[in-house]
Amino acid sequence: MSGRPPPEQRSAYPHFLEIPTRWNDNDSYRHVNNAVYYEYFDTVVNRFLIDNDVLDVERSAVIAVVAETHCRFFSQIAFPSQVHAGLRIAHLGTSSIRYEIGLFRDDERTASAQGHFVHVCVDRGTSRPVPVPRKLKDLLGSLMVSQPTEC
Repeated sequence: MSGRPPPEQRSAYPHFLEIPTRWNDNDSYRHVNNAVYYEYFDTVVNRFLIDNDVLDVERSAVIAVVAETHCRFFSQIAFPSQVHAGLRIAHLGTSSIRYEIGLFRDDERTASAQGHFVHVCVDRGTSRPVPVPRKLKDLLGSLMVSQPTEC
């Protein structure tokens, strides 16, 4: 028996962003290329941060850089689908944040892919780690899951 966890359900994620697939997301196998899934991850996280006024990509003194990524694939997504990107927080450390993302095709209840990435907060000028800003920490607390999962 495999130790591979099954895909999760939509109910495991407290926040969603709908992302339309694009014609050029498909590769020669006629499904979304694996690298594009990481673009969806970036999009849901950064849109959430920008929309909630905790990230100004031009002027924020503290920025977050990606230190780790992972994606597990379960079923294909292809243009012209709508991707519903679910977002939650599994860990909120002193200077790091572990985001977990589930990607759901159209109206499907089970994830087509799920994964995580870790942001480390750094000073924009020095690129040295700094504590997660209080406003960001407070916001991300609303997406925190009680039991971190293994994506």
